[in-house]
Amino acid sequence: MLLIQCKRDDLLEPLQSVSGIVEKHHTLAILSNVLMTKSGEDLTLLSTDIEIQIKTRAKGRLGDEDVAVTTGARKLQDILRALPEDADVSVSIDEKKLTVKAGKSRFSLQTLPPEDYPRMAVTDSSPVSLELAQGQLKRLLGLVQYAMAQQDIRYYLNGLLLVVAENELRLVATDGHRLAYCRQQLSEGVAPMEAILPRKTVQELTRLLGDADDPVVMSLAGNQVMFRFGAIELISKLIDGKFPDYERVIPEKTTKQVRLGRIALLRSLQRAAIVTSEKFRGVRLVLTAGNLRIASTNTEHEEAQEEIDVEYAGEPIDIGFNVGYLLDVLNNVSGEEVECHLSDANSSALFTLPGNQNFKYVVMPMRV
Repeated sequence: MLLIQCKRDDLLEPLQSVSGIVEKHHTLAILSNVLMTKSGEDLTLLSTDIEIQIKTRAKGRLGDEDVAVTTGARKLQDILRALPEDADVSVSIDEKKLTVKAGKSRFSLQTLPPEDYPRMAVTDSSPVSLELAQGQLKRLLGLVQYAMAQQDIRYYLNGLLLVVAENELRLVATDGHRLAYCRQQLSEGVAPMEAILPRKTVQELTRLLGDADDPVVMSLAGNQVMFRFGAIELISKLIDGKFPDYERVIPEKTTKQVRLGRIALLRSLQRAAIVTSEKFRGVRLVLTAGNLRIASTNTEHEEAQEEIDVEYAGEPIDIGFNVGYLLDVLNNVSGEEVECHLSDANSSALFTLPGNQNFKYVVMPMRV
């Protein structure tokens, strides 16, 4: 029974869209599969890990009968990738096996019953919705997502706070040692909303969103959020918890300020990071009149030292940071310069972009 006949990429691309959340070895075997459903003129592909569900469509010549099947998502993806780019592919179902043919290649894959495939129930309550350009949302996510925690016992830090208030969208991420914040004015009034998106959801969104102005619609209802863009529908559970008061973390007043070339600072920190150890990633920033010195050492008494000429005439300051936290922000913002706002060696530093009040990055000092 024919399921679909199409060019390789017409099936591979939608399969790649849904297979990012699929675990290779799951305790529930069927969750390693993708659910393919032919209904009328549509062939939908769906995957889930119970917390997130992604659905999209594939185009091609479909079979006559409505049918559903599940098969190993990664294995099917690997087969399609290995075929020539211009290959004509046919996928059919025969005696509980999925058969993939292309030219003189033929593959027979195991299937599991589609009726056993779990699907997320969509919340019935009336959603609060927001629409913006895909490229805009992708850029905003990129400005903050690197500051999310990883497997922190404070589960609400393993995600990203999304807030709509006062006609602006705010995104915040923190791991307790640094915090990234950005905001975007909205063109029209939207009902207030607040949600903590799981880390995996944020990563999938960043992977799937395009860079263009095509719209993405976000709908929030109960403990669930849905994103619709192009042919993709992504549904995710939300993290239930109280996010820290991010406004209290951002320093309001600092006594020292220096403007730095982003690329020059990035390259200097990358070189200084070479001699840091995996367990201790500390670097010292020594700011004096007209000069910024970056120094690092390790337990083997190796040293690195970099110097950058700066326009600074204030009091000297010697402060230590985790170099990884500084590299993260410099790699993820754009622009030629960054501004660093400091008070003393024991207070958090604030990084901003010149002339831009919509992005802030706070990083705590460390003893070096």
